[in-house]
Amino acid sequence: MKKKWYDNLWIVSLTYLVLGFFNILFAWLGLLCFFIPLIIAIAGGNKAYCNRYCGRGQLFGLLGGRFGLSRRKDIPKWMKSKFFRYGFLVFFLTMFLLMLWNTYLVFAGVRELRQVVTLLWTFKLPWQWAYHGTLFHPGAAQFAFGFYSVMLTSTVLGLITMVLFKPRSWCVYCPMGTMTQLICRAKNGAP
Repeated sequence: MKKKWYDNLWIVSLTYLVLGFFNILFAWLGLLCFFIPLIIAIAGGNKAYCNRYCGRGQLFGLLGGRFGLSRRKDIPKWMKSKFFRYGFLVFFLTMFLLMLWNTYLVFAGVRELRQVVTLLWTFKLPWQWAYHGTLFHPGAAQFAFGFYSVMLTSTVLGLITMVLFKPRSWCVYCPMGTMTQLICRAKNGAP
């Protein structure tokens, strides 16, 4: 089978993580991974992004499949359940809104910039080397630290489920996948 241009989008996901490690402002590029799936789902009424263009899913497929870093076990039924997927989506959106609130506080001058990446919403990793001030308001950097935290956390969760289960197990409960599925159902009139 001939490779298509989008078969190597895993490189984009990996590049994003590396760039954010060296300069946190690159985290803003992650918004593309947030809006493009939603736009595709709204415009096309399908999950083409998840099935074809998601670089993170491709990365997990590559690491777990070709490089054999996956146990290739079925994901537990409870992780496939609507309760878990929708619950995780609500939790993830809550964490995203909290990140936006912290960004607002820095923009409003109520709080100082925290040069920290929070991994798994718990572990605060100092990340000072990745930001040295710019022409932008510190709130822009606060958003970048928060968004990079979200992206890094979801990547780590994906890697964990990739190792424990099948390579693309993250895709089963990915918040973006759940949101695009809801959009597609609403657009196509499915229950």
